[in-house]
Amino acid sequence: MIKKYSSTQDRRQRAVRAKIRKNSVLPRLSVFRSLKFVYAQVIDDKSGNTLAYAKGLDPVEVGQKIAKLSLDAKIKQVVFDRGPYKYHGRIKKLADSARESGLKL
Repeated sequence: MIKKYSSTQDRRQRAVRAKIRKNSVLPRLSVFRSLKFVYAQVIDDKSGNTLAYAKGLDPVEVGQKIAKLSLDAKIKQVVFDRGPYKYHGRIKKLADSARESGLKL
């Protein structure tokens, strides 16, 4: 018997990515969190290149940094890819700080 999804996180990530693929015109802001750090990168899915990258301990600083780097690269609007993570805590802080710094999510 083959499992359709191996875990709740896999199912959540597949659902998020399916919604993002519908809106593939914009680059996506992908977020990864480990136990200690928060990573964010802006990816152009058409070419497969990373356009901006930031990491750090504080999600607010990472959000501000990724927004600044994106705006410097003339990227004003992105699609937020939270991956398998729920939208709360560090993920929400990163997204809110990126919005406050001028990036449209």
